[in-house]
Amino acid sequence: MKSWHTKWIDRSQKRKPKPRTCGLNCLIDKGLGLHAFYDLLELAGDHIDFIKLGFGTAGITPPSILQEKISLARQYDVHLYPGGTFFEIAYTEGHATDYFTRLQTMGFEWVEISDGTIDLPLTNRSQLIYQARQQGLIVITEIGKKKEGSFSSLDEFITLYQHDIRHGAAYVTMEGRESGINVGLYNKHGDMDIAYLQKLVHRVNSDSIIWEAPLKKQQVTMLQLLGSEVNLGNIPPTEVLAVESLRRGLRSETFHLWESSNKQQDH
Repeated sequence: MKSWHTKWIDRSQKRKPKPRTCGLNCLIDKGLGLHAFYDLLELAGDHIDFIKLGFGTAGITPPSILQEKISLARQYDVHLYPGGTFFEIAYTEGHATDYFTRLQTMGFEWVEISDGTIDLPLTNRSQLIYQARQQGLIVITEIGKKKEGSFSSLDEFITLYQHDIRHGAAYVTMEGRESGINVGLYNKHGDMDIAYLQKLVHRVNSDSIIWEAPLKKQQVTMLQLLGSEVNLGNIPPTEVLAVESLRRGLRSETFHLWESSNKQQDH
């Protein structure tokens, strides 16, 4: 079958093939069956960088299915990892080191370290990042509480971000939950605090932040402000091609974002 013209399928002319370090599409799997998981990867695997097994679902997924998901994700060059809440349970029970060991043994390569529901002292946080890395895992940390109405001040976020990156985290996620409502950057209507975002990105490397943005209007705003290569998290599995279309200017909301650069290239 004849392929489409490159400018038809990526009006931004900026999308890079996998593996990539920015412009990441990070999905949340809240309980996909094995066939649905395979179909997702077969259809959209080229556009998926990470899949997070939401909250503690990894613990109650049948082991044979979980192992198959790990294997399939690796085949499609997708990084699979359990949600941070599962780590928080292991930490609370005093088994964080064992948790890291089990992840590594099962074939996971990435781990999320978070404190969305618990208190995690800074000293413990740095030790846990170090321990996970020593056991061969690549670390994503998360900043922000899951409680409705929770919000990290600019200085709080930057302090934790700098701490985590300095101690070896590969990426830092900004909490937005799977709802994108009344938490982190978002108010009770899901609207973004744009002034906060603009101040933040002037003080940190936004390429190392995964912005949880489950709603289309949040994704559009992120792309408008930070460009096609922004890292987006908590994307519902059914929305990954829709989000990739937004990135490439293949939807009305972002159709005109890269128009001027395309015209310049044509001349």
